[in-house]
Amino acid sequence: MTCANRRAWIEVDTGALRHNLIQLRRLLPEGCGLLAVVKANAYGHGAAECAAVCQQAGVRAFAVATAAEGAALRERGIAGEILVLGYSGAEAVPLLSRYCLSQAVVSLDHARLLNACGLPLRVHWKVDTGMHRLGFAWDRPEVLASAFACQHLQVCGLFTHLSDAEAPDPESRSRTQTQIDRFFQMVQYLRSAGYEPGILHLQGSYGLLNYGGIPGCGWVRAGIALYGLLSSPQDTTRFSADLRPVLSLRARVAQVHTLQAGEPAGYDGAFTAQRPSRLALVTIGYADGWPRSLSRGRGRVLVRGQSAPIAGLICMDQLLADVTGIAGVSPGDTVTLIGRDGDACLTAGEAAQAADTITNELLSRLGERLERVLTNQSGDAPAL
Repeated sequence: MTCANRRAWIEVDTGALRHNLIQLRRLLPEGCGLLAVVKANAYGHGAAECAAVCQQAGVRAFAVATAAEGAALRERGIAGEILVLGYSGAEAVPLLSRYCLSQAVVSLDHARLLNACGLPLRVHWKVDTGMHRLGFAWDRPEVLASAFACQHLQVCGLFTHLSDAEAPDPESRSRTQTQIDRFFQMVQYLRSAGYEPGILHLQGSYGLLNYGGIPGCGWVRAGIALYGLLSSPQDTTRFSADLRPVLSLRARVAQVHTLQAGEPAGYDGAFTAQRPSRLALVTIGYADGWPRSLSRGRGRVLVRGQSAPIAGLICMDQLLADVTGIAGVSPGDTVTLIGRDGDACLTAGEAAQAADTITNELLSRLGERLERVLTNQSGDAPAL
Protein backbone atom coordinates (compact mmCIF):
# COMPACT_ATOMS: atom_id res chain seq x y z
CA MET A 1 0.00 0.00 0.00
CA THR A 2 1.42 3.41 -0.94
CA CYS A 3 1.28 6.34 1.47
CA ALA A 4 -1.25 7.94 -0.90
CA ASN A 5 -3.72 5.17 -0.03
CA ARG A 6 -3.17 5.13 3.72
CA ARG A 7 -5.61 6.58 6.21
CA ALA A 8 -3.03 7.34 8.92
CA TRP A 9 0.51 6.07 9.35
CA ILE A 10 3.85 6.35 11.10
CA GLU A 11 7.07 6.91 9.20
CA VAL A 12 10.17 5.41 10.84
CA ASP A 13 13.38 7.04 9.66
CA THR A 14 15.90 4.19 9.70
CA GLY A 15 18.76 6.54 8.87
CA ALA A 16 17.98 8.63 11.96
CA LEU A 17 17.85 5.48 14.09
CA ARG A 18 21.28 4.37 12.89
CA HIS A 19 22.61 7.88 13.42
CA ASN A 20 21.37 7.89 17.02
CA LEU A 21 23.04 4.55 17.67
CA ILE A 22 26.36 6.03 16.58
CA GLN A 23 25.89 9.13 18.69
CA LEU A 24 25.04 7.18 21.84
CA ARG A 25 27.84 4.65 21.33
CA ARG A 26 30.34 7.51 21.33
CA LEU A 27 29.44 8.18 24.97
CA LEU A 28 30.04 4.59 26.10
CA PRO A 29 33.19 3.52 27.93
CA GLU A 30 35.44 0.83 26.51
CA GLY A 31 33.82 -2.60 26.63
CA CYS A 32 30.27 -1.30 27.17
CA GLY A 33 27.48 -1.92 24.67
CA LEU A 34 24.02 -0.57 24.00
CA LEU A 35 20.94 -2.54 24.97
CA ALA A 36 18.12 -1.26 22.77
CA VAL A 37 14.88 -0.80 24.72
CA VAL A 38 12.08 -1.79 22.35
CA LYS A 39 9.28 -2.34 24.87
CA ALA A 40 5.82 -0.89 24.21
CA ASN A 41 6.29 -1.47 20.48
CA ALA A 42 9.59 0.45 20.60
CA TYR A 43 7.88 3.48 22.17
CA GLY A 44 5.32 3.35 19.38
CA HIS A 45 7.88 3.16 16.57
CA GLY A 46 7.46 -0.56 15.82
CA ALA A 47 9.42 -3.06 17.88
CA ALA A 48 10.31 -5.59 15.19
CA GLU A 49 11.17 -2.91 12.65
CA CYS A 50 13.42 -0.95 15.02
CA ALA A 51 15.03 -4.06 16.49
CA ALA A 52 15.90 -5.27 13.00
CA VAL A 53 17.61 -1.96 12.17
CA CYS A 54 19.51 -2.07 15.47
CA GLN A 55 20.51 -5.69 14.89
CA GLN A 56 21.87 -4.83 11.45
CA ALA A 57 23.87 -2.04 13.10
CA GLY A 58 25.49 -4.47 15.53
CA VAL A 59 23.22 -4.29 18.58
CA ARG A 60 23.13 -7.68 20.31
CA ALA A 61 20.84 -7.02 23.28
CA PHE A 62 17.25 -5.81 23.54
CA ALA A 63 14.80 -5.08 26.34
CA VAL A 64 11.05 -5.64 26.41
CA ALA A 65 8.38 -5.41 29.10
CA THR A 66 6.72 -8.82 28.77
CA ALA A 67 7.51 -12.35 27.66
CA ALA A 68 4.96 -11.96 24.84
CA GLU A 69 6.83 -8.93 23.52
CA GLY A 70 10.05 -10.92 23.56
CA ALA A 71 8.50 -13.91 21.82
CA ALA A 72 7.13 -11.63 19.10
CA LEU A 73 10.64 -10.35 18.41
CA ARG A 74 12.00 -13.89 18.13
CA GLU A 75 9.21 -14.72 15.69
CA ARG A 76 10.41 -11.80 13.56
CA GLY A 77 13.99 -13.08 13.53
CA ILE A 78 15.61 -11.00 16.27
CA ALA A 79 18.62 -12.79 17.73
CA GLY A 80 20.90 -11.93 20.65
CA GLU A 81 19.78 -11.43 24.24
CA ILE A 82 16.22 -10.28 24.87
CA LEU A 83 15.66 -9.21 28.46
CA VAL A 84 12.14 -9.07 29.91
CA LEU A 85 12.20 -6.12 32.30
CA GLY A 86 8.73 -6.61 33.78
CA TYR A 87 7.45 -9.20 36.22
CA SER A 88 6.64 -12.63 34.77
CA GLY A 89 4.84 -15.32 36.74
CA ALA A 90 5.00 -19.08 36.39
CA GLU A 91 2.57 -19.01 33.47
CA ALA A 92 5.20 -17.23 31.35
CA VAL A 93 7.99 -19.76 31.98
CA PRO A 94 7.26 -22.00 28.95
CA LEU A 95 7.38 -18.92 26.71
CA LEU A 96 10.58 -17.66 28.33
CA SER A 97 12.23 -21.04 27.91
CA ARG A 98 10.98 -21.76 24.38
CA TYR A 99 12.19 -18.44 23.00
CA CYS A 100 15.38 -18.25 25.09
CA LEU A 101 14.40 -15.00 26.76
CA SER A 102 16.15 -13.57 29.81
CA GLN A 103 13.88 -12.69 32.72
CA ALA A 104 14.30 -10.02 35.36
CA VAL A 105 13.97 -11.59 38.83
CA VAL A 106 12.86 -9.19 41.53
CA SER A 107 12.77 -11.11 44.83
CA LEU A 108 13.70 -14.39 46.47
CA ASP A 109 10.08 -15.54 46.26
CA HIS A 110 10.07 -14.69 42.56
CA ALA A 111 13.29 -16.65 42.01
CA ARG A 112 11.88 -19.69 43.80
CA LEU A 113 8.61 -19.48 41.87
CA LEU A 114 10.40 -19.50 38.52
CA ASN A 115 12.86 -22.17 39.64
CA ALA A 116 10.05 -24.47 40.77
CA CYS A 117 8.81 -24.70 37.19
CA GLY A 118 11.82 -26.88 36.43
CA LEU A 119 12.80 -25.34 33.09
CA PRO A 120 16.22 -23.74 32.56
CA LEU A 121 15.93 -19.96 32.45
CA ARG A 122 18.33 -17.11 31.86
CA VAL A 123 17.84 -14.41 34.48
CA HIS A 124 19.05 -10.98 35.50
CA TRP A 125 18.69 -10.07 39.17
CA LYS A 126 17.09 -6.67 39.68
CA VAL A 127 18.19 -4.62 42.69
CA ASP A 128 16.04 -1.92 44.28
CA THR A 129 18.55 0.80 45.13
CA GLY A 130 15.98 3.45 46.01
CA MET A 131 13.28 3.69 43.34
CA HIS A 132 11.09 1.23 45.25
CA ARG A 133 9.44 -0.47 42.34
CA LEU A 134 10.67 -3.99 41.59
CA GLY A 135 13.84 -5.50 42.98
CA PHE A 136 15.82 -7.18 45.75
CA ALA A 137 16.51 -4.73 48.59
CA TRP A 138 19.99 -3.28 48.21
CA ASP A 139 20.63 -3.43 51.97
CA ARG A 140 19.94 -7.16 52.28
CA PRO A 141 22.53 -8.63 49.93
CA GLU A 142 22.45 -11.99 51.70
CA VAL A 143 18.88 -12.48 50.44
CA LEU A 144 19.98 -12.02 46.84
CA ALA A 145 22.97 -14.29 47.43
CA SER A 146 20.65 -17.06 48.58
CA ALA A 147 18.79 -16.90 45.24
CA PHE A 148 21.90 -18.27 43.50
CA ALA A 149 20.89 -21.64 44.94
CA CYS A 150 18.04 -21.87 42.40
CA GLN A 151 19.55 -24.51 40.16
CA HIS A 152 17.35 -23.89 37.11
CA LEU A 153 18.20 -20.18 36.93
CA GLN A 154 21.27 -19.22 34.93
CA VAL A 155 22.42 -15.83 36.23
CA CYS A 156 23.41 -13.60 33.33
CA GLY A 157 23.23 -10.11 34.81
CA LEU A 158 22.53 -7.69 37.63
CA PHE A 159 20.83 -4.33 37.21
CA THR A 160 18.99 -1.47 38.83
CA HIS A 161 16.96 1.54 37.66
CA LEU A 162 17.95 5.13 38.41
CA SER A 163 14.90 7.09 39.48
CA ASP A 164 16.20 10.64 39.21
CA ALA A 165 18.88 10.66 36.52
CA GLU A 166 17.09 13.21 34.32
CA ALA A 167 17.20 16.04 36.88
CA PRO A 168 20.33 18.24 37.17
CA ASP A 169 19.72 19.73 40.63
CA PRO A 170 22.11 18.83 43.45
CA GLU A 171 19.54 16.82 45.42
CA SER A 172 18.72 14.66 42.40
CA ARG A 173 22.38 14.13 41.59
CA SER A 174 22.99 13.13 45.20
CA ARG A 175 20.13 10.60 45.10
CA THR A 176 21.44 9.18 41.84
CA GLN A 177 24.98 8.84 43.18
CA THR A 178 23.58 7.10 46.25
CA GLN A 179 21.81 4.59 43.99
CA ILE A 180 25.01 4.00 42.01
CA ASP A 181 26.98 3.46 45.22
CA ARG A 182 24.39 1.04 46.59
CA PHE A 183 24.43 -0.95 43.36
CA PHE A 184 28.17 -1.44 43.43
CA GLN A 185 28.03 -2.33 47.12
CA MET A 186 25.77 -5.21 46.10
CA VAL A 187 28.19 -6.18 43.33
CA GLN A 188 31.12 -6.16 45.76
CA TYR A 189 29.22 -8.28 48.30
CA LEU A 190 28.27 -10.91 45.73
CA ARG A 191 31.76 -11.18 44.30
CA SER A 192 33.39 -11.35 47.72
CA ALA A 193 30.96 -14.16 48.59
CA GLY A 194 32.00 -16.07 45.48
CA TYR A 195 28.99 -15.28 43.25
CA GLU A 196 29.40 -13.89 39.73
CA PRO A 197 26.59 -11.39 38.99
CA GLY A 198 27.10 -11.39 35.21
CA ILE A 199 26.76 -8.32 33.05
CA LEU A 200 26.08 -5.10 34.99
CA HIS A 201 23.72 -2.36 33.82
CA LEU A 202 22.10 0.55 35.63
CA GLN A 203 21.88 3.46 33.19
CA GLY A 204 19.07 4.41 30.87
CA SER A 205 19.05 7.29 28.39
CA TYR A 206 19.29 10.04 30.98
CA GLY A 207 21.76 8.06 33.04
CA LEU A 208 24.10 8.04 30.05
CA LEU A 209 23.47 11.62 28.94
CA ASN A 210 23.94 13.06 32.44
CA TYR A 211 26.57 10.75 33.94
CA GLY A 212 28.54 9.45 30.97
CA GLY A 213 30.01 5.98 30.96
CA ILE A 214 30.25 4.29 34.35
CA PRO A 215 33.22 1.92 34.55
CA GLY A 216 32.42 -1.72 35.13
CA CYS A 217 29.09 -1.76 33.34
CA GLY A 218 28.53 -3.92 30.29
CA TRP A 219 25.36 -2.31 29.00
CA VAL A 220 23.53 0.99 28.86
CA ARG A 221 19.78 0.60 28.30
CA ALA A 222 18.95 3.15 25.59
CA GLY A 223 15.26 3.98 25.43
CA ILE A 224 13.83 7.39 24.54
CA ALA A 225 17.20 8.77 23.36
CA LEU A 226 17.53 5.93 20.87
CA TYR A 227 14.50 7.39 19.12
CA GLY A 228 16.08 10.85 19.02
CA LEU A 229 14.11 12.42 21.83
CA LEU A 230 14.12 13.50 25.44
CA SER A 231 11.09 13.01 27.66
CA SER A 232 10.37 16.75 27.79
CA PRO A 233 11.55 19.47 25.39
CA GLN A 234 12.82 21.65 28.24
CA ASP A 235 15.15 18.94 29.55
CA THR A 236 18.88 19.56 29.31
CA THR A 237 21.66 17.03 29.70
CA ARG A 238 25.28 17.22 30.77
CA PHE A 239 26.60 15.38 27.72
CA SER A 240 25.35 16.37 24.30
CA ALA A 241 24.49 14.04 21.47
CA ASP A 242 23.26 15.02 18.03
CA LEU A 243 20.03 13.02 18.22
CA ARG A 244 17.50 12.99 15.39
CA PRO A 245 13.80 12.18 15.80
CA VAL A 246 12.98 8.84 14.20
CA LEU A 247 9.17 9.06 14.04
CA SER A 248 6.80 11.12 11.95
CA LEU A 249 3.01 10.77 12.23
CA ARG A 250 0.75 11.58 9.31
CA ALA A 251 -2.89 11.29 8.21
CA ARG A 252 -5.15 12.48 5.40
CA VAL A 253 -7.68 15.19 4.72
CA ALA A 254 -10.89 13.32 3.89
CA GLN A 255 -13.27 16.25 3.47
CA VAL A 256 -13.31 20.05 3.76
CA HIS A 257 -16.31 21.86 5.25
CA THR A 258 -17.22 25.52 4.80
CA LEU A 259 -18.95 27.09 7.82
CA GLN A 260 -20.62 30.44 8.27
CA ALA A 261 -20.00 32.53 11.36
CA GLY A 262 -21.99 31.08 14.26
CA GLU A 263 -22.17 27.52 12.89
CA PRO A 264 -21.01 24.70 15.21
CA ALA A 265 -19.01 21.61 14.26
CA GLY A 266 -18.21 18.33 15.95
CA TYR A 267 -19.47 16.89 19.24
CA ASP A 268 -21.14 19.14 21.83
CA GLY A 269 -20.72 22.27 19.73
CA ALA A 270 -17.18 22.49 21.07
CA PHE A 271 -16.22 24.50 18.01
CA THR A 272 -18.30 27.42 16.80
CA ALA A 273 -17.08 29.42 13.84
CA GLN A 274 -16.35 33.01 14.79
CA ARG A 275 -15.99 33.94 11.11
CA PRO A 276 -16.54 32.21 7.78
CA SER A 277 -14.33 29.16 8.23
CA ARG A 278 -12.99 26.06 6.51
CA LEU A 279 -12.50 22.88 8.53
CA ALA A 280 -10.57 19.86 7.30
CA LEU A 281 -11.68 16.43 8.46
CA VAL A 282 -8.46 14.52 9.29
CA THR A 283 -8.40 10.71 9.39
CA ILE A 284 -6.91 10.08 12.84
CA GLY A 285 -8.37 10.11 16.34
CA TYR A 286 -7.92 9.07 19.93
CA ALA A 287 -8.38 5.36 19.11
CA ASP A 288 -5.15 5.73 17.13
CA GLY A 289 -3.53 7.11 20.25
CA TRP A 290 -3.72 10.82 19.51
CA PRO A 291 -4.64 12.43 22.86
CA ARG A 292 -8.13 13.83 23.24
CA SER A 293 -6.58 16.43 25.54
CA LEU A 294 -5.26 18.15 22.40
CA SER A 295 -8.82 19.19 21.51
CA ARG A 296 -10.09 22.79 21.35
CA GLY A 297 -6.95 24.28 19.88
CA ARG A 298 -4.46 22.87 22.36
CA GLY A 299 -3.00 20.75 19.60
CA ARG A 300 -2.19 21.60 16.02
CA VAL A 301 -1.30 19.92 12.75
CA LEU A 302 0.58 20.87 9.59
CA VAL A 303 -1.18 21.06 6.23
CA ARG A 304 0.55 22.30 3.11
CA GLY A 305 3.49 23.42 5.24
CA GLN A 306 1.36 25.59 7.52
CA SER A 307 0.08 25.21 11.05
CA ALA A 308 -3.62 24.61 11.72
CA PRO A 309 -5.22 24.34 15.18
CA ILE A 310 -7.37 21.36 16.10
CA ALA A 311 -10.99 22.49 16.12
CA GLY A 312 -13.46 21.20 18.70
CA LEU A 313 -13.21 17.73 20.21
CA ILE A 314 -10.99 14.97 18.86
CA CYS A 315 -13.15 11.96 17.98
CA MET A 316 -12.35 8.26 18.18
CA ASP A 317 -11.25 7.98 14.54
CA GLN A 318 -10.96 11.52 13.23
CA LEU A 319 -10.47 15.16 14.12
CA LEU A 320 -11.16 18.59 12.65
CA ALA A 321 -8.49 21.18 11.87
CA ASP A 322 -9.20 24.83 11.19
CA VAL A 323 -7.60 25.50 7.78
CA THR A 324 -9.32 28.82 7.16
CA GLY A 325 -6.05 30.65 6.55
CA ILE A 326 -4.46 27.93 4.39
CA ALA A 327 -5.22 28.16 0.69
CA GLY A 328 -6.07 25.15 -1.40
CA VAL A 329 -6.53 22.47 1.26
CA SER A 330 -8.28 19.55 -0.43
CA PRO A 331 -9.26 15.91 0.21
CA GLY A 332 -6.22 13.67 -0.10
CA ASP A 333 -3.78 16.22 1.32
CA THR A 334 -1.24 14.86 3.80
CA VAL A 335 -1.57 16.10 7.38
CA THR A 336 1.44 15.98 9.70
CA LEU A 337 0.92 15.60 13.45
CA ILE A 338 4.58 14.88 14.28
CA GLY A 339 7.37 15.65 11.87
CA ARG A 340 8.30 18.04 9.10
CA ASP A 341 6.23 19.48 6.26
CA GLY A 342 8.36 21.76 4.12
CA ASP A 343 10.01 24.32 6.39
CA ALA A 344 7.50 23.73 9.21
CA CYS A 345 7.98 21.16 11.94
CA LEU A 346 5.92 19.80 14.83
CA THR A 347 7.87 17.79 17.42
CA ALA A 348 6.70 15.00 19.67
CA GLY A 349 7.92 17.07 22.59
CA GLU A 350 5.69 20.00 21.65
CA ALA A 351 2.65 17.75 21.30
CA ALA A 352 3.40 15.99 24.58
CA GLN A 353 3.81 19.28 26.40
CA ALA A 354 0.51 20.55 25.02
CA ALA A 355 -1.14 17.30 26.19
CA ASP A 356 0.38 17.62 29.69
CA THR A 357 2.44 14.46 29.34
CA ILE A 358 5.89 13.30 28.23
CA THR A 359 7.06 12.05 24.86
CA ASN A 360 7.45 8.51 26.24
CA GLU A 361 3.70 8.27 26.91
CA LEU A 362 2.59 10.14 23.81
CA LEU A 363 4.51 7.85 21.47
CA SER A 364 4.00 4.53 23.26
CA ARG A 365 0.22 5.00 23.05
CA LEU A 366 0.21 5.25 19.26
CA GLY A 367 -2.00 2.39 18.15
CA GLU A 368 -1.50 -0.81 16.20
CA ARG A 369 -3.77 0.27 13.36
CA LEU A 370 -1.21 2.92 12.42
CA GLU A 371 0.98 1.15 9.89
CA ARG A 372 4.73 1.64 10.39
CA VAL A 373 6.43 2.65 7.13
CA LEU A 374 10.23 2.48 6.93
CA THR A 375 11.88 5.49 5.31
CA ASN A 376 15.44 6.79 5.11
CA GLN A 377 14.97 10.54 5.21
CA SER A 378 18.28 11.10 7.03
CA GLY A 379 20.34 9.04 4.58
CA ASP A 380 22.74 6.30 5.53
CA ALA A 381 24.66 6.95 8.72
CA PRO A 382 28.43 6.47 8.45
CA ALA A 383 29.88 3.32 9.97
CA LEU A 384 31.65 3.49 13.29
